Amino acid sequence: GAMGAAADAEWLRWVTKQFGNIAGKDREISLEEFKSALQVKESFFAERFFALFDSDGSGSLSLEELLRSLHLLLHGNSTEKLRFLFQVYDVDGIFQGAAPDPPRAVENWDAADFPGSGSIDAEELRVVLRGCLRESSMVLPEERLGALSQALLQAADRDHSGSITFPELREQLEAFPEILENLSISAASWLKPPAPTERRPRCFSREFWGERLCRLSRECRGARLCCLGAWAAVTALLLALGALRHRERGPALALARGCGRGLNLNCALLAALMLRRSLTWLRSTPLAELFPLELHVRAHELVGYLVLALALAHSGAHLAHGGLAQGPGQVALGEFLWRPRPGAGGVAGTAPQTGLALLALLLAMLVCSSPCVRRGGHFEVFYWSHLSYISVWLLLLLHGPHFWKWFLIPGSMFFLEKVLGWVWRRAGDLRILEANLLPSKVTHLVIQRPKSFRFQPGDYVFLNIPAIAAYEWHPFSISSAPEQPETLWLHIRALGQWTNKVYEYFQQLELCSPELNPPGKSQRGRRSQHWEQGSGPGQSRRSCSVKCYLDGPYGTPSRRIFTSEHAVLIGAGIGITPFASILQSIMFRYRRRKQSCPSCHFSWCEERWDEEMMLRKVDFIWITRDQQHLEWFLSLLSKLEMEQAELEPGGKFLELHLYMTSALGKGDVKAVGLQVALDLLAAKENRDSITGLRTRTQPGRPDWAKVFGKVAAEQRGKVRVFFCGSRGLAKVIRGHCRSFGFRFSKENF
Repeated sequence: GAMGAAADAEWLRWVTKQFGNIAGKDREISLEEFKSALQVKESFFAERFFALFDSDGSGSLSLEELLRSLHLLLHGNSTEKLRFLFQVYDVDGIFQGAAPDPPRAVENWDAADFPGSGSIDAEELRVVLRGCLRESSMVLPEERLGALSQALLQAADRDHSGSITFPELREQLEAFPEILENLSISAASWLKPPAPTERRPRCFSREFWGERLCRLSRECRGARLCCLGAWAAVTALLLALGALRHRERGPALALARGCGRGLNLNCALLAALMLRRSLTWLRSTPLAELFPLELHVRAHELVGYLVLALALAHSGAHLAHGGLAQGPGQVALGEFLWRPRPGAGGVAGTAPQTGLALLALLLAMLVCSSPCVRRGGHFEVFYWSHLSYISVWLLLLLHGPHFWKWFLIPGSMFFLEKVLGWVWRRAGDLRILEANLLPSKVTHLVIQRPKSFRFQPGDYVFLNIPAIAAYEWHPFSISSAPEQPETLWLHIRALGQWTNKVYEYFQQLELCSPELNPPGKSQRGRRSQHWEQGSGPGQSRRSCSVKCYLDGPYGTPSRRIFTSEHAVLIGAGIGITPFASILQSIMFRYRRRKQSCPSCHFSWCEERWDEEMMLRKVDFIWITRDQQHLEWFLSLLSKLEMEQAELEPGGKFLELHLYMTSALGKGDVKAVGLQVALDLLAAKENRDSITGLRTRTQPGRPDWAKVFGKVAAEQRGKVRVFFCGSRGLAKVIRGHCRSFGFRFSKENF
């Protein structure tokens, strides 16, 4: 199609430019330069492509040789492209260490034009599949590799000769029409240039504010737009009333007074938006559908930006008014700013001084809250700077004579929440019982659950570990189900200073003696828990007794999952954490729906609506970067699959969909054999070779149009999508949800 032709043309220009940048005076490139130019990960496919492109066997490529070969890939038919694929796989002599004879110069690819026996046997398949695994950043045991090669050989070897010929390969691939379609659409997907990395806008640049305004416009729909409009209207009204009341005293003072009234409202609103316990309670009421409670952190940020803007305007207007009022015999501007005097406003005439202190604190909080600080491994800078809110509110009470009226209710509730939380978390003596070190520096903590601790699936807590940092509290989603009575699970990804210290602390912690087993937990119970959590390769378990404190739980939009009809849960990377708790709780509740006939003991599951769970169907989609990341929750997913098979054999109440972005898809010549072999072996053994699950791990990223199209076609009720992951992916999924008419909710991540 047109898209394929355009992509191929762009790719050809990129390759030609790369060749010109690398080639020397002889206008030829070596194998190493070829690898660098096309940025091929591993050497196997680079060497095969180089050998096929090097038509004169000189050991180097000229631009003419390269373009002639690429022309065949770009404009050849599917048979010619399949012939190229066959020649890549026909590696006779390579695994034995023998050097193949140089190929002859040709104008098209025929079986006699290149070295090789003209057939592919099991050992050649192992060599090629091993290269495919490396290209996809995957590792499988040798016995699995042998099983994959045998599955591919048995499926394609029609005459049972022990090898695959080109006609047999073509016949086998015809069973996978999407592969032939990709081969006929575009060759640019085979050796494609690296995708340009998305550059984050610099903090407080024009792009930075533009991105935030675009994100705000996307999020402000329906109830969100009404709330935003009401907030803007009230702020504007207060500003106008304050300015009109003091218009006789000049425009500068009128602007200052108007901004002051706007600051009274918005500074109090900053506290109200962080009443986490009150907001958690509101999520359980009908008001949760009227107000965008899931955006309370985003709203807090937006109000903070407005507060800073109003504060700058307020201060500038007062300075302008003070400067205009100065004359002979009047107080100098410097003395006005630095020395309290009667009539200057505020308590004991300290309005100018408290105003400057407030402005400095607000600027510091804004800078320390920027993404480049929080995501740059300096979360503690953000944390400690934000603790100055106490000083800000004290200064506001001294600065503004009417601020206390606005602050009385939200301020009292805020400090009440803080005091109650401090008393509650200090009253219990909680211990971290176990630490499981997972691949990619993820720490799985098993924490003693307080008897009075009640939470909902998807809730989060603030964690403090005095042995690591006495005063730092960090939020993490609870990954265990509420129905698990004795322990809480947290999965912590090492991304910043504190989280890295957590991983390193438990990495260095020696195994405790058996005497330190937690009280009230039998050895049998601990063995059962170990089986449930699982222990895969690359994991290390530490039994311990480390003191910790919890603050929470606090609610999230995920609480609405159980009142949905068809829920689609999408987790990207460690974004699976809140859904781990939710999926376990779903299966606990689904088990309670199970009915049994008292006479014949036949069991079935009713699709009934109740207040506890209205779900008819759940689709869980997990997108991970590589194979190691799948090990984080592999045992949990395996357990969910077994429960699904037990409760509803052949049913699809809960469907799992796993995607691994590092794996190349079937449309890429460097992975087509591996993906076909994985499909064949999964169909034969009814389990995935990568994870051992019944669910086949799909390569690359989901095709959201196809995924949501399938969800819509099932017609299992109103669809609601819940996402936890990066903002970039959230933007993409939100757009597809909008086009399909699905409701979308995103966890703050």
